[in-house]
Amino acid sequence: MKLMMDTTVVVSERVPDQVIKPWYVYLVRAANGALYCGISDDPRRRFEAHRKGQGARFFKSSPAQALVYMERWPDKSEALRQERLVKRLRKSAKEALVSSYNAEPACRAVSLCDA
Repeated sequence: MKLMMDTTVVVSERVPDQVIKPWYVYLVRAANGALYCGISDDPRRRFEAHRKGQGARFFKSSPAQALVYMERWPDKSEALRQERLVKRLRKSAKEALVSSYNAEPACRAVSLCDA
């Protein structure tokens, strides 16, 4: 008696695209009023690390007080590009970003919900 083995190979019609996690450029206000700019895939978690004095020497001299600005980017490389641009801004321009972010609660709510 001969056994027939089923050699049918099931191939998925489409391999799912790699899930791309968004990255964020964020600003944190220190106790001395300075603004720190960084990127993260989870800005709330990163802010909590800053509050504990972890992750950035910037906060050793003046503790992190508030996460005051976030903007979402599709990937890490885009967020890095934007971070470099924001870091080159004068403090007055960074303050304008913070003010516009706080003035638009609908936009802020979307950004915070997506985080």
